[in-house]
Amino acid sequence: MVAGGLCLCGLIRLLCSLLIPALFLSGILCVCVVILLWGIRFWIQQRKKQLTLAGRDGKRPLLVAFFHPYCNAGGGGERVLWCAIRTLQKKYRNVTCVVYTGDRGVTGEEIVEGAFRRFSIKLTHPVKFVFLEKRYLVEASLYPHFTLLGQSLGSVFLAWEALLKCVPDIYIDSMGYAFTLPLFKYLGGCHVGCYVHYPTISTDMLSVVRNQDTRFNNAAFITNSPLFSRFKLVYYYFFAFMYGLVGSCSDVIMVNSSWTLNHILSLWKAGACTSIVYPPCDVQTFLDIPLEVEKSTCEYSIVSVGQFRPEKDHPLQIRAFAKLLKEKRLGQQPSLKLVLIGGCRNQQDEERVDNLKGLCEELGVSNNVTFRINIPFEELKRHLAEATIGLHTMWNEHFGIGVVECMAAGTVILAHNSGGPKLDIVVPFEGHITGFLAENEDSYVERMAHILSLSPEKRLEIRENARRSVHRFSDQHFEETFLLSVEPLFK
Repeated sequence: MVAGGLCLCGLIRLLCSLLIPALFLSGILCVCVVILLWGIRFWIQQRKKQLTLAGRDGKRPLLVAFFHPYCNAGGGGERVLWCAIRTLQKKYRNVTCVVYTGDRGVTGEEIVEGAFRRFSIKLTHPVKFVFLEKRYLVEASLYPHFTLLGQSLGSVFLAWEALLKCVPDIYIDSMGYAFTLPLFKYLGGCHVGCYVHYPTISTDMLSVVRNQDTRFNNAAFITNSPLFSRFKLVYYYFFAFMYGLVGSCSDVIMVNSSWTLNHILSLWKAGACTSIVYPPCDVQTFLDIPLEVEKSTCEYSIVSVGQFRPEKDHPLQIRAFAKLLKEKRLGQQPSLKLVLIGGCRNQQDEERVDNLKGLCEELGVSNNVTFRINIPFEELKRHLAEATIGLHTMWNEHFGIGVVECMAAGTVILAHNSGGPKLDIVVPFEGHITGFLAENEDSYVERMAHILSLSPEKRLEIRENARRSVHRFSDQHFEETFLLSVEPLFK
């Protein structure tokens, strides 16, 4: 007993004798890291002075850089980018806008021309492009496992390349790479802001894993294994903690919807500098479509607009449509057709379309379903002008530009009862309904049957309400809210 006590005392004395040297070495290491980071920051600031040239008036222009590795993609995120740049150019004279991009197969002039061709956005001043070589580091295909963590760490290395090539005064992440924010703030000495289209991780994603639900981003082999589910949940919680840590570094945080706002506030806990800035939707183009009482027709058209990605849940649309036809709930009313309009980005999307066509064959609705892939804009407008119902089925869509476009075009929208459509878009306007929401196959069937049973005059009333409501998603409204939000960055 005495010998055991002596051994324990000896062990404690040994640990105490090691503790002081360990603390001393840890302190020295921390000091060395601080000195190293300070030295890097000082070197970057000196490099900034060497790289930045004075303007015609002898003053150095204010460099505002946007981190947008896929600026030539032509989607809704890119529309936000070019509208933001145009807005800053109109407001501030002594500002030079910089875009960090990985689109190395084109010139800067071609990128600007593409933005004008796709979005009719004409910039008043030239834009400086910084072409990055390591964009492959943020591509999901490089990380078959631990994709969120891999892409986030890859974005840090890509941002380091960007920072070495151009050190801005103001840095704005416009694609959702939050892990780049501390790098530009603490090493680059920049004022930093971000526009969040979709949180990299959300509390909903945590709930899906916790409840062992099978979805497109939670494979069946994980949901069927309590061990794998627990491990993935720990991984998600760790990533959510890190995501909140880096996101809270931002001086200005802009989000695109109430749904995104709720998740960012929960994870980043930076409410004082967070605001909603709705993305600019090209509503005026669709408002040109004449809106009038439907004439007698032999066929009703239901149109869906969205890329053929798994999260868009096109199978739900087809199953609900097939059930609507099967139940013959429309009596002697005109026949129905479903038109699925979307873009295919790659071979996986094309295979997905083939699977959807196979589902149509299986359900016996092939003759009533049409697929229109990568169609011209004028054809899209024509389909929307002919449509009675605009259909949307994505769960927790962060905003829903396609929903806004359907409403602006004059369709009666039927969207998923979640995310941006539920909280921001398909909401009453001046006390009047603007559309309908559904959650599952049966509720979609019920809502479609209800819409088609309404009188043409009642449908026209809903369409008119919807059109009036979408003006809050216009370019002009975006410019006003964007300038108000980024103003602290220029002080």
